[in-house]
Amino acid sequence: MDQRSGQKRAVDYLYPSLDPFDQRVIDVGEGHRVFVEQCGNPAGVPVLVLHGGPGGGCSPAMRRYFDPAHYRVVLFDQRGCGRSRPHASVDDNTTWHLVRDIELIRETLGIDRFILFGGSWGATLALIYAISHPERVAAMVLRGVFLMTRAELDWFYGGGAGAFYPELWQRFLAPIPEDERFDLLAAYHRRLFSGHLGEETRVARTWTAWENALASVHGDGTAGDGPAEYARAFARLENHYFVNGGFLDGDAWILRNLDRIAQIPTTIVQGRFDMICPPTSAWALAQGLPKARLHMIPLAGHALSEPGISDALVRAMNQLRA
Repeated sequence: MDQRSGQKRAVDYLYPSLDPFDQRVIDVGEGHRVFVEQCGNPAGVPVLVLHGGPGGGCSPAMRRYFDPAHYRVVLFDQRGCGRSRPHASVDDNTTWHLVRDIELIRETLGIDRFILFGGSWGATLALIYAISHPERVAAMVLRGVFLMTRAELDWFYGGGAGAFYPELWQRFLAPIPEDERFDLLAAYHRRLFSGHLGEETRVARTWTAWENALASVHGDGTAGDGPAEYARAFARLENHYFVNGGFLDGDAWILRNLDRIAQIPTTIVQGRFDMICPPTSAWALAQGLPKARLHMIPLAGHALSEPGISDALVRAMNQLRA
């Protein structure tokens, strides 16, 4: 956004940049090595940051949503992405592996309970971990809620969002022959895992560009290609998780298990015009959690970098200091 208009950018709401006080690689088994870093106050209240995707990885900006004098902020790149290795690997890479990795990180760092902070797939993973280990979660701050349901996948990969961006939808369809378009997740899967690096990378760029172009309500529908290595890991991991329904036991698994986390204080920040994860999921989640507070941001989409989203998330973390 243009500062000359008098409106703030997302970065204006964040705490100053800071460096980690700890960086390490943890061997989590099955040949996977997960990158973990900590910043803020080593003796502070622990917060675990869960990035999106799956396959997105963490960025330095994610350190800046927390008062560094109060919080001990833990970030990690999930299996197969970011600085974790092997890169773009889907072998032994499921939701339940990630839940187990979080437990190993918690135990390795000597932490009893976390505040969970995550958006999009990060919100999904936060909810699944909390349902699995409710005694280890002090509170949750979630953004751009994704509940890993068939309806949500059909919306984004079945033409729902495409109805608002028909020209971009055609670009997403372009690599897929018409006789395969009845199941785009499966069609993309065949190409993302073809074994031919060039084809996988080209298709991965198209997959990633579709999501990036729709992330911000202030965007013009365009998105840069970004690094090929990032696009390939992001697309392969995301597709791998989605074709497998998040490795959950049936549709709407999260909603069916909300009773296990009913007592966890939860703040939900949702963009009203989120094209990737429509607000109906955030609404359903808030209705199912007695201690949830839903903040619907009027002029915002999906991206963490939306000014209204960043403002609400920083406010939520500041309120939890009490």
